[in-house]
Amino acid sequence: MTQPSSFRALVVDDTDDGQVAQFRELTDADLPDHDVLVEVEYSSLNYKDGLVIAGPQKMARRTPLVAGADLAGTILESGNPDWKPGDRVVVNGWGLSETQSGGYTRRQRVKPEWLVRIPDAFSTRDAMAVGTAGYTSALCLDALERYGIASDAELLVTGAAGGVGSIAVALAATAGHTVVAATGRPETHDFLSELGASSFVDRAELQGRGRPLGKERWDAAVDAVGGSTLVNVLSQIRYGGAVAACGLTESPSMPDATVLPHILRGVALLGVDSVMAPAQLRRSAWERLARDLPASTLDSLSRVEPLSDVPRLAEEILAGKVRGRVVVDVTA
Repeated sequence: MTQPSSFRALVVDDTDDGQVAQFRELTDADLPDHDVLVEVEYSSLNYKDGLVIAGPQKMARRTPLVAGADLAGTILESGNPDWKPGDRVVVNGWGLSETQSGGYTRRQRVKPEWLVRIPDAFSTRDAMAVGTAGYTSALCLDALERYGIASDAELLVTGAAGGVGSIAVALAATAGHTVVAATGRPETHDFLSELGASSFVDRAELQGRGRPLGKERWDAAVDAVGGSTLVNVLSQIRYGGAVAACGLTESPSMPDATVLPHILRGVALLGVDSVMAPAQLRRSAWERLARDLPASTLDSLSRVEPLSDVPRLAEEILAGKVRGRVVVDVTA
């Protein structure tokens, strides 16, 4: 295999006008001093990527660095005995695109403890159709299952048309849950029905100030939204239920939240972290994805876009205009 002398990457750097993401030609000498060199084939577009590339605030805590919160590819070189050239691997989290250089590049050096083997059921493209969003969804379903939520529970998914939400809908339906999808985009109902949603809630019903306790409506929920939506969801979970919370697209704060759902109905708030999750949880999540998410489903909820279009797509995902998952072809 002929290796490129240089390759294009989307690099975030500090300028007089704030942090700016620009395309730049790199060489291996520009990569971090980590033990494993990966030939990246695909990355993906996550809400975090939108914030890093097009958000109003500085998100990268160390610059310059390559953007892209995850990557999938094949190992070229390894200084670690657990990994060898030719292994197909995926990296999610670990500070990529924030404190560590990420996947919007043709080649990247990573730490061996970050790596997960791509299941045989998935191609590298499939792995990025899953991406950080889908992997997080699987962590949420695993967390609810460990807590004791029954497989036939009625489960609400907020932000259902987004990356985390759409895969959560598909995984929950496959697991046997009756899935209620919360979305503000009626045009996505057919798409979500195909993934397994049984009914819908307008996201407006879950926004704004709510009562400390509302009518009990759902056994459990996966929430990628935060803010007042999470407060309202918690107030409407049935006795003994739980919410797996993993995101903050609305807000990191929980205005007017009270302890009443927790101490009067025994409702649990399960925080789900995808960035620093230990290897055992990561492997379990990917096993669930390989078992419960057919390639045909991945095809229906994802599309491939070139790396050159990522700056525009970053603005679209922040504006709520991206449906499902966007796979990024780093060669284009």
